[in-house]
Amino acid sequence: MAVGFGIIGAGMIAEMHAKSMQELENVQLIGFYDKNFAAAEKRAAQFNVRAYASFEEFLADSAIQAVTIATPSGMHGSVAIPAARAGKHILCEKPLEITLEKCDEIIRECEKNNVLLSPVFQSRFSKPVQLVRKAMGEGRFGRMVLASAQMRWYREASYYSGSNWRGTWDLDGGGALMNQAIHMIDLLIHINGAPEEVFAFSGTLTHSIEVEDNLCATVKYRNGSFGTIEVSTSCAPGFPRRLEFSGSTGSVAFGDSTITRWEFADSRPEDEIIRQELEHPTDAGGGSAPMNINANGHRSQISDLADSIINGTPLYLDGKEGRRAIELITGIYESARTGKPYFFRRG
Repeated sequence: MAVGFGIIGAGMIAEMHAKSMQELENVQLIGFYDKNFAAAEKRAAQFNVRAYASFEEFLADSAIQAVTIATPSGMHGSVAIPAARAGKHILCEKPLEITLEKCDEIIRECEKNNVLLSPVFQSRFSKPVQLVRKAMGEGRFGRMVLASAQMRWYREASYYSGSNWRGTWDLDGGGALMNQAIHMIDLLIHINGAPEEVFAFSGTLTHSIEVEDNLCATVKYRNGSFGTIEVSTSCAPGFPRRLEFSGSTGSVAFGDSTITRWEFADSRPEDEIIRQELEHPTDAGGGSAPMNINANGHRSQISDLADSIINGTPLYLDGKEGRRAIELITGIYESARTGKPYFFRRG
């Protein structure tokens, strides 16, 4: 059995979704909708599927059981909510939305209409992340003390000037933190747990945009550990992102596909195998160009949603997981705006 998918949006990330779908046995790509019909037609011809002239026509097609949302960030809610009301399951590109209020509205509508909602955090499916998460669950770090992330990427001026939504508050929801670093933010929470308090500085240093292209934050987590977050789209020529977790009995550091440190007090035979297998990168990452990423994670997450639709199994990650990253990001922005620490609510 294959789940029929429609794609909302016809840009670069929509192309990656489509390519991923055509490589999966449990998914059938039905077609594209974009408010720019010519763009939808071009993508549809590329993949030999249908283009829809109106959103209503797209949502009315019973062959489409699920949709992927690949529109500008600040438009996610405006298409996700009608899709949920039409009974379509949803895979939504990051961020789920650009405010907590909009995230909550999407989550409520999906629950109300009994449809699945999966926000795209494809990095969770990578081997380094799976291994670090497993080690954390086994208590190999001991008492956690530090959990930090660094993203020193580079984007040319044309990356922003060639788009009518990138680098804007209304449609991008922020800059380097919201658009590029959101995957690292998700992984910090996914591995180390929820934040307690944050303090941040931000600035627009090298691009002519509304939002930040550089930001630094310090975080205190609920488990008592501390950390730093550094994000930039100004660091030429662009470098792989890095996450590091350290505890009283172990430390790891890793990038998109590479583990550069894997040391634990309770040394195990598999540790050396892990170091040997993952010491060399298998992809360049998005440090210098937005599409320098492979589609493995997207493919895994799309397949996970299709399996959940077919078999009724729980999603690997749901809408509430997407909300957690937005909570930390908007808290960081609030601290940078006010010059004061931001404290997160419990519960």
